[in-house]
Amino acid sequence: MKELELKYGCNPNQTPAKIFMKDGKNLPIEVLNGTPGYINLMDAINSWQLVKELDYLTNKPAAASFKHLSPAGAAIYSPLSKELEKAIFVDDLNLTSPVAISYAKARGADRMSSFGDWAAISRECDTETALILKREVSDGIIAPSYTKEALEILKTKKKGKYNILKIDKNYTPEAFETREVFGITFMQKRNDSVVTREDLKNIVTKNKSMNEEAINNLILASLVAKYTQSNSVCYAKNNMAIGIGAGQQSRIHCTRLAGDKADNFFLRQSEAVLNLPFKENIKRAERDNAIDLYVNEKYDELFTKESLEHLFYEQPKVLTKEEKIAYINKQSEVCLSSDAFFPFSDNIKRAAKSKVLYIAQPGGSISDEEVIRACDELGIVMAFTKKRLFHH
Repeated sequence: MKELELKYGCNPNQTPAKIFMKDGKNLPIEVLNGTPGYINLMDAINSWQLVKELDYLTNKPAAASFKHLSPAGAAIYSPLSKELEKAIFVDDLNLTSPVAISYAKARGADRMSSFGDWAAISRECDTETALILKREVSDGIIAPSYTKEALEILKTKKKGKYNILKIDKNYTPEAFETREVFGITFMQKRNDSVVTREDLKNIVTKNKSMNEEAINNLILASLVAKYTQSNSVCYAKNNMAIGIGAGQQSRIHCTRLAGDKADNFFLRQSEAVLNLPFKENIKRAERDNAIDLYVNEKYDELFTKESLEHLFYEQPKVLTKEEKIAYINKQSEVCLSSDAFFPFSDNIKRAAKSKVLYIAQPGGSISDEEVIRACDELGIVMAFTKKRLFHH
């Protein structure tokens, strides 16, 4: 297939629209089902790059959940704890597939943002992965291959209209890329830079102890930042992105946004949340929204008479600010990566509140010494990668 006609571009008024290869060669993707749109395909191509690079750098199955050209979540395989299984709503599936577990973690970290996502899998999509997707609201998936049973399951979604893309895993684009904005063509070398283990050896703080899990988490967080609309900051733990701050003009706002999401992720694994008395037949999205309101103390919205009767068997106990802080303070060894340098030490102080112990950032600010001092005062390990990862 040399080109694919689309219903419209970013918006319905932007017609006609299509994707094609400028050199006239076949597209590296094949539509196995559905009619993907312009934004679907942008999500698919960006998410595939993320999981492909993540798999290559860690040698582990990787998955991502994308929305509007930025990851809502990403993960590599590692076993699930019972608490995490329950918190990300897969405790009833008895997952054993590394690929499925990777996607469950990618989607589960921020279920509010992953609603209606585009899924990306670095290896063959199997039955367990398809069964996760079958019951979730999702726009489509991209993977290098599918088992026969997985494909049959996925084709039943959205009344047979679920978007399923297969990509040539060996495809490598040209070294230079172009795009047009307002009739003007921009050209640049494609960003093939990644943060590697070698980059993470450049530790600039007094504390220089960095274990294997931290290395994998920092590689993951850095790749997530690379494919997130800038400015961006990503918190990671347990081989999954747990808080992503995307597209903020101020870096401290990225750090706060991502940190607040990481805190919510932790709180969702607390006994107070895991034992909320939900009624059995409410929708998954309703449960996600209720949990989000609960951990963010939006009780005026959650505890209305109508909501209580619809969602719960009985009114839940209020989760106090003090209880939340106490639970978050039990966490440890969170990792953080930033797509560009930290201009001030306030970012470090906010990160520490979410129990960040390891940081990767390019360095290069006139305030580097101030930022390093803040890390030293808090016992944080920080590496200067010397690689900026802006994405626009």
